[in-house]
Amino acid sequence: MVFGQVVIGPPGSGKTTYCNGMSQFLKLIGRKVAVINLDPANDALPYECAVNIEDLIKLSDVMVEHSLGPNGGLVYCMDYLEKNIDWLQAKLKPLLDDHYLLFDFPGQVELFFLHSNARNVIDKLIKKLDLRLTAVHLVDAHLCCDPGKYVSALLLSLSTMLHLELPHINVLSKIDLIESYGKLAFNLDFYTDVQDLSYLQYHLDQDPRSAKYRKLTKELCDVIDDFGIVNFTTLDIQDKESVGNLVKLIDKSNGYIFSSIDGSVVEFSKVAAAPLDWDYYRTAAVQEKYMKDDE
Repeated sequence: MVFGQVVIGPPGSGKTTYCNGMSQFLKLIGRKVAVINLDPANDALPYECAVNIEDLIKLSDVMVEHSLGPNGGLVYCMDYLEKNIDWLQAKLKPLLDDHYLLFDFPGQVELFFLHSNARNVIDKLIKKLDLRLTAVHLVDAHLCCDPGKYVSALLLSLSTMLHLELPHINVLSKIDLIESYGKLAFNLDFYTDVQDLSYLQYHLDQDPRSAKYRKLTKELCDVIDDFGIVNFTTLDIQDKESVGNLVKLIDKSNGYIFSSIDGSVVEFSKVAAAPLDWDYYRTAAVQEKYMKDDE
C-alpha cells in the first residue's frame, strides 16, 4: 500500500513551491519521497523529480504541432497521458516499495472540475497500483480579502471535491501574506470554517460589479451552504509547525497514520482522535501570528 498527495490548485497558488517544501519536510521526518511532475508547462522545477511528464510529451511541442494555445495544449497533454497511462505506471513501479508520492499537477482548473482525463489518470493509478491518495487543493489566501473572489474560491473547491471524489483537503496557501492585499472583513475562522455566507452580502454590495449579480451570488452561496463540505486549513510553507499540522491532516485523510498499527479498534480510535487544542492551532494561533490586531 502506497501513500501520497495529488497537489492541485489555480495558477500561482504555490503548487510547485509546495511540492518542493513538502518533500523537504517529509525527508526531514524520515520518509523517502518521490515527486512526480505531471505539469508539462512546468519547465523550471526547483525540486528533483523522480518522474517527469516532459519525458513523454512537451507542451511546447503540442502547441506548435497542433496549433493550440496553452489551455488547449494542456488538455491535449492530459488526454495523451491518459492514453499512455502504462508509461506512467511503469515509471512509478520501482518507487512503490518504499516511497511517499507527491503528484504535481497543472494549474488549469478546468482539468479538475470539468474535464475527465486528469481524474481518469488518478483513478487508474489508484486501482492499478493500490495507491492511497489525498487531494491537496491550494487556494491563495489573499482571495479572502475580496468577498467576490472568496466565493469563487469556494465554488472552485466544491466542484473540484465533487469531481475528483478523493479524500480532500482545501488549503489557504501563503497565509503569511494574507493581509498583503487588504484587511479581512471577519476573523480568520469565518473563512476557514466557511461560516454563514449571508454575512458577506453587505461587503459584496459595496462593489458595483458584485451588486449587479446580487441574486446570483446569493443562490451560489446557498449551494455552498447546502453542501456544507467545504472548509480550509492554512499553510505557510516556510514554517515547520504549519507544514507539520498539514501533514497530520493529510496522514489521517489517506490512512497513513494507521499503516503501521496492528491493534484494536480502541488503539485506532486513539490515533484518529484530534488533539483538544487543534482548533486553536488551526485558526486562532494562525491569526495571532500573521494578522494585525486593530487594537
